[in-house]
Amino acid sequence: MTYLDFEKEIEELDKNLDVLKNPYQNEGISSINKDKIDSLQSEIDQKIDNLYSNLNSWQKTKVARHENRPRSNYYIEKIFTEFELISGDRSFAEDEAVLTGFAKLDGKSVLVIGQEKGFDTSSRIKRNFGMMRPEGYRKCIRLMKIANNFNIPVVVFIDTPGAFPGKGAEERGQAEAIASSISCCMSLDVPTISVVIGEGGSGGAIALASSNKVFMLEHSIYSVISPEGCASILWKDVTKSNEAAEAMKITAQDLYKFNIIDGVIKEPKGGAHRDPQECANSIKQCLNKQLDFYSNNKVLDIKEERKNKFMKIGKDLPSEINFSTFNTKNIKIITRNKIIKISFFVLSVILIVMYFTLS
Repeated sequence: MTYLDFEKEIEELDKNLDVLKNPYQNEGISSINKDKIDSLQSEIDQKIDNLYSNLNSWQKTKVARHENRPRSNYYIEKIFTEFELISGDRSFAEDEAVLTGFAKLDGKSVLVIGQEKGFDTSSRIKRNFGMMRPEGYRKCIRLMKIANNFNIPVVVFIDTPGAFPGKGAEERGQAEAIASSISCCMSLDVPTISVVIGEGGSGGAIALASSNKVFMLEHSIYSVISPEGCASILWKDVTKSNEAAEAMKITAQDLYKFNIIDGVIKEPKGGAHRDPQECANSIKQCLNKQLDFYSNNKVLDIKEERKNKFMKIGKDLPSEINFSTFNTKNIKIITRNKIIKISFFVLSVILIVMYFTLS
């Protein structure tokens, strides 16, 4: 297992536990000390509890990006049955950064969409690190419309640093594809449920998270920009990512307080990567509960509920929420006077060039 920089003490304890569990690797030891193993395991569990119950926003960001964190492909295999992968946007190409197909969830038909980062170097390159191109969003639109026609609910797993910003993607209409995906999500007559399982980055995430219900795993993040990107823009200093993460309110707990998401799904001790199966069970339980709610509520206007959900965002914020952690001291902001001076200078240059050109 890969350990994060703030888990060094746990790493040492885990190594000691492995030695106790495999005594035959050490010469002269021929028995297992069960009492010592139980005591050390209890100490590890306690330290993990204390550590993970007090993570700051930047530490949660690192957990959300953990290389051993289970991806969409894992959850699709563990939660659904009869999954049939469907590929292509019927226009340009197949986007490997998103898995799409119809499946069964305890007998209920659903459309499953999962942004996929990959689990090793080759698969991450193949999946473009979870950064979708326009054809990926158009593939999702195509299948969401099919699901809508057959009255099949949509389940989405969000895990992306953002939409792919490459030249080819921009030439093929990345912004339009994202906007069309949001429009499609909002227009569906069937319920849509999104779960942020790792990173929910920018328009790449909201393009598929414009849903009736949006849930986040306990140690996932959801934001308009990465902490590094925010720090680079505001402070011109990527080392201030920690401060940016705290100021942006990107954690599941903060966003639940803001009423931006509908719930937080608890992860196993030490994060989803320590017990992926338990995390998959928690997600499955949440999905079943939501699908049962919509199947039993025939009078609910699903499209209207979705619209009202997003219209309410930003209103009636809890009184305890404040932005005091956001330090603007070192942020360089162009004042109104500077804007006027710059505009006047540019206009003067243009007029001079036009004068000499015409004369």
